[in-house]
Amino acid sequence: MKLRLLVLTFLWCSSQLFAQDYFPKNDGVKSKNNNYTAFTNAKIYVTPTQIIEKGTLLIQNGKVKQVGNTVTLPKNAVVIDLNGKSIYPSFIDIYSDFGVEKPKRPSGGGRTAEYEPSREGFYWNDHIMPETNAVAQFKYDAKKAKELREAGFGVVNTHLQDGIARGTGVLVALNNEGTDANRVLDNKSAQYFSFDRSVVKNQSYPTSLMGTTALLRQMYSDMNWYAQGKSDTRDQSLEALIANKNLIQIFEAKDKGNDLLADKIGDAYGIQYVILAGGDEYENIADIKATNAKYIVPLNFPDAYDVSNPYQAGYVSLEDMRYWNQAPANPKTMAENGITFSFTMYDSKSSSKFNENLQKAISFGLSKTKALEALTTVPASILGKSAQIGSLQPGSFANFLITSGDIFDKSTTLYENWVQGDKSVVNDINTIDIRGDYNLPIDGTTFNLSITGELSKPKLEVKQDTLKLSSKLSYADNWMDISFNTKESEKIYRMTGMARNNSDELSGRLILPTGKEAFFKAVKTKSFTEKEKEEKTEETPKIMAVTYPNIGYGNATKPVQETILFKNATVWTGEAIGILENTDVLVKNGKIAKIGTNLNGSGAKVIDATGKYLTAGIIDEHSHIALLDVNEAGQNSSAEVSMEDVVDNEDMNIYRNLAGGVTSAQLLHGSANPIGGRSAIIKLKWGESAQNMIYANSPKFIKFALGENVKQSNWGSFSRFPQTRMGVEQVFINYFQRGKEYDALKKSGKPYRYDQEMEVIAEILNGERFISCHSYVQSEINMLMKVAEKFNFKINTFTHILEGYKVADKMAEHGVGGSTFSDWWAYKYEVNDAIPYNAAIMHSQGITVAINSDDREMSRRLNQEAGKIVKYGGVSEEEAWKMVTINPAKLLHLDQRTGSIKEGKDADLVLWSDHPLSVYAKSEKTLIDGAVYFDIEKDKLQREAIQTERNLLINMMLKEKDGGKPTQGPRKKDKEEFNCDSL
Repeated sequence: MKLRLLVLTFLWCSSQLFAQDYFPKNDGVKSKNNNYTAFTNAKIYVTPTQIIEKGTLLIQNGKVKQVGNTVTLPKNAVVIDLNGKSIYPSFIDIYSDFGVEKPKRPSGGGRTAEYEPSREGFYWNDHIMPETNAVAQFKYDAKKAKELREAGFGVVNTHLQDGIARGTGVLVALNNEGTDANRVLDNKSAQYFSFDRSVVKNQSYPTSLMGTTALLRQMYSDMNWYAQGKSDTRDQSLEALIANKNLIQIFEAKDKGNDLLADKIGDAYGIQYVILAGGDEYENIADIKATNAKYIVPLNFPDAYDVSNPYQAGYVSLEDMRYWNQAPANPKTMAENGITFSFTMYDSKSSSKFNENLQKAISFGLSKTKALEALTTVPASILGKSAQIGSLQPGSFANFLITSGDIFDKSTTLYENWVQGDKSVVNDINTIDIRGDYNLPIDGTTFNLSITGELSKPKLEVKQDTLKLSSKLSYADNWMDISFNTKESEKIYRMTGMARNNSDELSGRLILPTGKEAFFKAVKTKSFTEKEKEEKTEETPKIMAVTYPNIGYGNATKPVQETILFKNATVWTGEAIGILENTDVLVKNGKIAKIGTNLNGSGAKVIDATGKYLTAGIIDEHSHIALLDVNEAGQNSSAEVSMEDVVDNEDMNIYRNLAGGVTSAQLLHGSANPIGGRSAIIKLKWGESAQNMIYANSPKFIKFALGENVKQSNWGSFSRFPQTRMGVEQVFINYFQRGKEYDALKKSGKPYRYDQEMEVIAEILNGERFISCHSYVQSEINMLMKVAEKFNFKINTFTHILEGYKVADKMAEHGVGGSTFSDWWAYKYEVNDAIPYNAAIMHSQGITVAINSDDREMSRRLNQEAGKIVKYGGVSEEEAWKMVTINPAKLLHLDQRTGSIKEGKDADLVLWSDHPLSVYAKSEKTLIDGAVYFDIEKDKLQREAIQTERNLLINMMLKEKDGGKPTQGPRKKDKEEFNCDSL
């Protein structure tokens, strides 16, 4: 009978839990349990800043009813006395994949890339999937939910973490007792985006970060156009974007640079993203703050490197060492700068690692109040759910934690996590704390017991005098079983007993080695809490200073414009006045203010340049340094992408180029397709943001390409058009004709769909954008000039142009410049006819000729490359020098601003130790806009400082290892160095 009643009771309770509240109840007499539960005498954190001492929390039907010091308890209230305990709101993670399985990448690498979408009725790109609704794929994972609750979480916001446009998320309460009918708090909680392609879609485009960026921009333009009802066909993806545009928009960036890029995309379309951070925001905190975005911050700090082997320690860069040291201070830095952020378990190895890193962030200066806000009120506010979750205000869900004390204290025990009024036990709240040091006398011998560890999982150490004995302890439901062996296991003692509250002793039944039963009593000599306080004294972490950029040779402060007077230099002006001996040059306000003799610069820093050479900074017309990507190879045209989106301001090659006298460079797209991407023209302002390196009012350029690369001879693709050189010509004709028609429609005033790609082609046709074309053989060079003339525009520059000497007369007639190598030839089949006299011959025909690098090593020796032109062809020294200064400036339409020493021009200057064309010449100072970005004396000091800092960090890491903390193996991170055909 009793069993039957229990079964009936269970079935009744189950029916209450798993049925929606509007379901008819016609299977018996039912009544709803409306009892209250009151938690009294607790320290209650209603919010991180509203704290009630000795307060009462009253809940009913899964909601908070009242909270305060003077709460009137209803008659049907169950009262739980929490004297000495604390109550906190349960945590919220708004960037999770809980219950939504991420697709797995197909096994094997033999998949053929597809250039067309696999779906009909959806967006033209398979990686755009905003129609995805996570709730449709959601499956509650009770095991994972238990793990999250034990970490303190009560609610997660989850979504499908796959693709660029990922669809909507679902907000879920981690309540094992309920069903999705009451667990799901919002089935469309936010809309998600990322820079990562889908792992299961084969469509090849995009293959790069810049391609993804362009795709997102086109997607938003198409969304706005579609919303106007102009489309003749239905697009379920765009309809989903439109339907969800008023939701919270969350963007997975995962890097300080990508944070800014995501925000830039959003700003262009009036969207303020909430951004998943990378943990390195402290390195660029001013720009991060300027986004006005709210951030979701992972706590995935790296372990120290094992640098015990001095040779292997050399593999670890100073950048990585600094990141280990500085990353835990990222939350503190964001908080100090007024940036709103929440925490997420995203990318954490485990819940215990998350909590460990949370405490580490606090030890690095993050206040506990800010930490609690980042786990409760802030994520609730970001989602617009502050009335429901994140606090214990009346009306909110009864999601709360019961702890033994300060939740961020290592010794605190989390007892219970209540979600929607349902209790989940993490550690038994009635567990008696037996931890401490004890004396145990047995038969005239005193054993010393030390019990440490977690409250519910204590650890035992037994000593006889100074000898440590083998011992075991199990502890559950306040029952303890203890055993230990004396030396060489000659005697075994076994004990069992029940712990008692407020007792300074442990007692119970003892089994002696002889098998005889007895009584034991261990008397406490020292409490565990006192020992913990002694162990807690840790050194305040020493955090290395952030530099600009935050890698070796970074600047402690960003260079600023100075007033500088160079005295008695040999000045290679690059102008008609030629070379001036014993001449002074005054730099002021970032410009070349005066050129002459006996100049007096009031308040200027005077530099004695006697016996030295002052020139304009070198300009590299064709470079691939300082880029995160180089090729968008997913289509035969990538005119829509821009290298400005992928400028890498931390590339060490910037500094090395400055040391070689380079001050400006055109960062070109690669040559994977006939029509490449738009260029970025930068000044090598080491330490500035990527955006601040790009020329103000930058001339518009785009990379085209001819030859082996674009027809894919070199990487074996047989599915993308074109496959032949004649196919390349048809690509150009097709795109220019389409661009012409697009431009005509745009100018007609009739409605049209904005197309980034066609906008760029129209700019070329209208003379607003210039082509720099990768080229080799004369037949293709002739072909492209004829195509351009057919559409009534001119090619600006043929770069590489290693058969330019064959068609120099035709190039001069067309009006195109040539940017070539000094003496590269025969490195692939189509270069077989290259000669070192190419530059001299083109120059002799009146062509503007530049010498470029296309290579990170050659670019820092372009002064020597120019020197070769004197040898090969008899070009004068001055004319050869112009090929790396004023001539590339002319080709880039920058010659009114830089490229020569002339009053009023930008102070982009280099002071050389020797003749600038000599192999012995060193740049002693390199200036850009009047600020010194390279100084050879400062460089020597930086080398010493880097070695000192490395040694300091190595010693800190060795201390981590010696202290038993986890480490990771040293590894060398080689940055990919790009050239034209890098994929």
